[in-house]
Amino acid sequence: MAIPPRIARKPRMPPLPPARALLTAFAATAALAILCLVSSSSPTSSFRGSWGPAAAAAKGSDKYLYWGGRVDCPGKHCGACAGLGHQESSLRCALEEALFLGRIFVMPSRMCLSSVHNTKGIIHSSNATSEQRWEENSCSMDSLYDIGLISKTVPVILDNSKTWHEIISRSMKPDEGGVAHIQGISRAELKDNPLYFKALLINRTASPLAWFMECKDRKSHSSVMLSYTFLPSMPAKKLRDAANKMKQILGDYDAIHVRRGDLLKNRKDRFGVERSLHPHLDRDTRPEFIKKRIAKWIPPGRTLFIASNERTPGFFSPLSDKYKLAYSSNFSSILDPIIENNYQLFMVERLMMRGAKTFVKTMKEFDNDLTLCDDPKKNTKVWQIPVYTDD
Repeated sequence: MAIPPRIARKPRMPPLPPARALLTAFAATAALAILCLVSSSSPTSSFRGSWGPAAAAAKGSDKYLYWGGRVDCPGKHCGACAGLGHQESSLRCALEEALFLGRIFVMPSRMCLSSVHNTKGIIHSSNATSEQRWEENSCSMDSLYDIGLISKTVPVILDNSKTWHEIISRSMKPDEGGVAHIQGISRAELKDNPLYFKALLINRTASPLAWFMECKDRKSHSSVMLSYTFLPSMPAKKLRDAANKMKQILGDYDAIHVRRGDLLKNRKDRFGVERSLHPHLDRDTRPEFIKKRIAKWIPPGRTLFIASNERTPGFFSPLSDKYKLAYSSNFSSILDPIIENNYQLFMVERLMMRGAKTFVKTMKEFDNDLTLCDDPKKNTKVWQIPVYTDD
């Protein structure tokens, strides 16, 4: 549900970016209809929603933090979105800020499914409105995450819950603290300045271009309040149960994550020479090089679980002369009844990789990571000639 605009409490508090009108035919009360029409925030999800523990009645002393109704809005990403990892990074930042401020986080009730990273469940309808396309190309947040489990660390409500509607109504009352519309102000100032501290609801615009942002001090792990593994460890219960069943079947196993498809993007320079941002990636993620690379970490004969976005059938078969190979597709009886999109599938695979005795990533994220490729994961913007021979 959208947030009503209020006069800024302080000249330095810039208004939110212009919003798309939220013209929701919601006939419960005239007040709620007015709130929707005058909203200055990004459009949010529909009012269908969860009524579980995370949507319990609000306490009078509770205060809330809202970043918007879609992870990649406001701005240029409202029609599309980043992949699961980028959206999780942004969600973690928002959750961390709520934890720092001692506020309840108002989480979007749906997550956008990027067409680049997801083919299962994506529907394309030429006659659909933007809101209908959003509904079709998104999934409910509680189908991905266990909201109750997250709330044990950071209290969360969804923005389609009854509690959120009550908070919007309360924020209109002069004695309830109102809404502080925030942009470009540090979390430390939000915590220390009484003008913000007393607000019932802080409406944060993280960036005028997109909801997505990286937390500061990304490389200084000691300054991060929530671990980078926090959200990956919070999948919905049905996804955790599926991963546990798969682990029981595999027993003692190792795992590799082989990211190829979306990263293998070459282009020709002005001389017609092929260049790549990850010059060794194509080579290092081919079976013959994988076999040589992992031999020092994973001995022959082990069960090897492979998670990959490589779509070529039988691509990893050459590894079978050294290892007993396993893929998610081997567990269709477990996964088919519950998996609706590739985000859910990757969350299950991520649990599988975390449960392996030895796990080898595609590229390094942290100092102690075992990896298939030594190219930097972060985009360096340097296009180099791909390498296919031994260095």
